[in-house]
Amino acid sequence: MKLNKQLFGWMMYDFANSAFTTIIVTVVYSVYFINTVVGGDPGYGEMLWGRAIGISMTLVALTAPILGAVADFSRSKKKFLFLNCYLTVIFTALLYFVSPGDVTRGMIFFIIANFGFNSANVFYDAFLPEITNRENMGKVSGFGWALGYVGGLLSLVVSLILINYDVRWVFPMISLHFFIFSLFTFFWLKEVRRPSKRTNYYKVAAQRVYSSVRNLRKYPELLKFMFSYFIYNDGITTVIAFASIYGITRFGMNTRDMLIYFIFAQFTSILGSALFGWLTDKKGVRLSLSISILIWISVVVWAYFCGSAREYYLVGLLAGLAIGSSQANSRTMLSMLTPKAREAEFFGFYTLTGRLSSIIGPILYGWIAHQTGDIRYSILSLMLFFIIGFVALQFVNPQKGIIDAGHNAKPN
Repeated sequence: MKLNKQLFGWMMYDFANSAFTTIIVTVVYSVYFINTVVGGDPGYGEMLWGRAIGISMTLVALTAPILGAVADFSRSKKKFLFLNCYLTVIFTALLYFVSPGDVTRGMIFFIIANFGFNSANVFYDAFLPEITNRENMGKVSGFGWALGYVGGLLSLVVSLILINYDVRWVFPMISLHFFIFSLFTFFWLKEVRRPSKRTNYYKVAAQRVYSSVRNLRKYPELLKFMFSYFIYNDGITTVIAFASIYGITRFGMNTRDMLIYFIFAQFTSILGSALFGWLTDKKGVRLSLSISILIWISVVVWAYFCGSAREYYLVGLLAGLAIGSSQANSRTMLSMLTPKAREAEFFGFYTLTGRLSSIIGPILYGWIAHQTGDIRYSILSLMLFFIIGFVALQFVNPQKGIIDAGHNAKPN
């Protein structure tokens, strides 16, 4: 694989946008919203945070097929990527103006920013088959993930410095990080220009979703994997959204503690990606992904019984291994089971499935926290997603799926 401006520009978007999910969704703003903006009864802030994530992901799921159809037929993926990226940049910066008690403003600004972030990723992912061939797709995607971890690490270190002054300065800093490093993408990533075609985008969007569901039935192993992914990904998304909140609420940790916590976790995420990439090549993707999900189950159980902040740091290191491996292996499994002629279609449906699966878990977590007043029961509820997802994955036969997809068979 030869690295050029086109590929580097695409991968730098991972470096840019990782700061948002690391700092805003996971570490700093989530805690600031619950403890400072909302405050009040135990579990109430968690419930509102879960709803904010659920609402934003529902909006993404409803609009992604339509926007995808518009982008494809008007040949404007880059334009939609630009618009959604800077929608996120603007509303992330506006989080600076969310003060204690500004619950409605805090939710609306975050919902819009998170909607823009996840909508932009739909168009970002859609560029992958366009900028490289199938043989190098995994490598390009993997380098993108690696750059994303580096970008997340940089944002964590800078945030660690800024919280000494005012935690709200972190939000415009993340906005600036996103803006500056996304410029590489918008200057260097080129979209293939083809004649545009006027059409009924709503009709095309509905037809695409229907066609994807219908065509998936022709590939039973891929269909079984999609179901498994839909379930276990809900658990992963919820852990990411509430990890800092759990540490601060349960063990009295502060924002500085959680920033350090996630700096350590970034390193084990990189290690997990490398280690499980090796395991995938040696023993097969299903075994590697299964072990990743078992690690997630261990993380949830350990977090429930965890008795101190120091021990919770160890839970974070284990979670880093799980997240680095499960995300990479999920995309690898999809690539193996997807026929070459339908890559764009099924990758789009995979993205839509991921957005849909990010709705239930956060809302359920927040509801349980509010009803019981004890977030330990919320974290334990996530076992359900991981166990069902793990069991469903065992029914996937990668060997058969690879043959069905028309690829050369590989060990599973």
